[in-house]
Amino acid sequence: MSASRISRTTDELGPDEPPGPGSDELLAALLDGMDAALCAFDADGVITHWNREAERILGWTAEEAVGRSGFAGWAVRTADADDVQGRLMSVMHAPGRQVHEFALVRKDGGRVLVRTQSAGVRSAEGKPAGVYCAFSEVHAQIDLERAIALSEALFEDAAWGVVLVDVDLRPTVVNSHAARALGAGRPTLLGRPLGELIVQGVEELEGALQHVLAEGAPPAPAELWVTLRTPEQGGKGERRRCWRSGFLRLASPLAEEPVPLGVGWLFQDITEAKLAEQDASQLRFRGNQLHRAGRTAAECEDPMEAAMSYVDFALAGFADHALIDLTVGDHPARLVRAAATPSGSPGPCLAVADAAEIPVCYAQGHPALQCLDRRGSVRASASASGMPTSQEWAAHRQWPQDTVHALCTVLRSRGRTLGVATFLRGPSRRAFERPDAVYAENIAVRVASAIDLARALRGRG
Repeated sequence: MSASRISRTTDELGPDEPPGPGSDELLAALLDGMDAALCAFDADGVITHWNREAERILGWTAEEAVGRSGFAGWAVRTADADDVQGRLMSVMHAPGRQVHEFALVRKDGGRVLVRTQSAGVRSAEGKPAGVYCAFSEVHAQIDLERAIALSEALFEDAAWGVVLVDVDLRPTVVNSHAARALGAGRPTLLGRPLGELIVQGVEELEGALQHVLAEGAPPAPAELWVTLRTPEQGGKGERRRCWRSGFLRLASPLAEEPVPLGVGWLFQDITEAKLAEQDASQLRFRGNQLHRAGRTAAECEDPMEAAMSYVDFALAGFADHALIDLTVGDHPARLVRAAATPSGSPGPCLAVADAAEIPVCYAQGHPALQCLDRRGSVRASASASGMPTSQEWAAHRQWPQDTVHALCTVLRSRGRTLGVATFLRGPSRRAFERPDAVYAENIAVRVASAIDLARALRGRG
């Protein structure tokens, strides 16, 4: 529809209807506000419209372009003019739009390759009335297509998780990899608070996202440990993962000043590698501790002192307290406290005076007694005991009140059971695991040998 058909003068307006811009002014504002270059031809191929983006790309002003017959002689090389004009005007008699690429000539004489989308314009009677043509530089169009293709690939085929969160830190777009990592379907993740999916570590993640919104992307990826709520057992199960995460602040390209749209969060699951790295580091540390303990024990004149030095070196990074209970005479199930660390603040493992050989009153089923019966290691935790509090659990077993995890391992030397070594952890540490039991057994072998030597020397004396 032409400008003359949609315009109304102020005389045609109702008495209460305020005058507004005419259709010519409105059309000019719309055309000049477009991001794409636009020109239009009438049925004879004469240019009728030329917006500011077309002027920016080619350098020709609207005054210089409007009224010319096609591009020949000024915006297209003469040799190409007929082909360009024919392809542009052919769309006037064809349905839909057509896409072409042309080399146009700038006002300064340079050439620029553009991609055009053109379509026919019809009159009120349905007859061909002209052509409109929107065009942009090919490299800009290709950049846009690449950006779209990249985003689609990231959200479909990427081997790492991609999540877009809005300024309220709620997921708005989630790719399939991220959905699997978070343990939920893509539709169910959208708009949900991250705290509904992450049991532990959500504060660190949200803190990182808020920092990116306020300050921009960090210079390097961050490693975040999180505990996820799993769908097994009605959502009560948990699994701990380590994600190497990168963050990007997203801002609107259409605003004059950057307006934050949210944060792009990309992550990879590196849990297995981190656990292997931690295990290797832990093995190196424990091996060094045993080596240092062996050298220290070799300098001890008293074998009992050597046994205590093994325990002291073993406690570093392993446990908060240690107890040594030894068997007495012909009663293998009767234990006497031989050494212990202070029950309050951490300290060295010290031997108990020989005069106080009073049996420890362990109740039936105590982990130390189970250890004697099995001749192997026994692990226990307050959380699995069923008791109301961990303090009650520890007191019932005659351990320090801050104990929540225990590991008992048998002391054996020359085919005989000498007692039990007990290692205790407080609430700040994790429960003992199988590798911890193996380490405790290595310590127990050395401690038992030293105690056996002490008993042998005492018997000779």
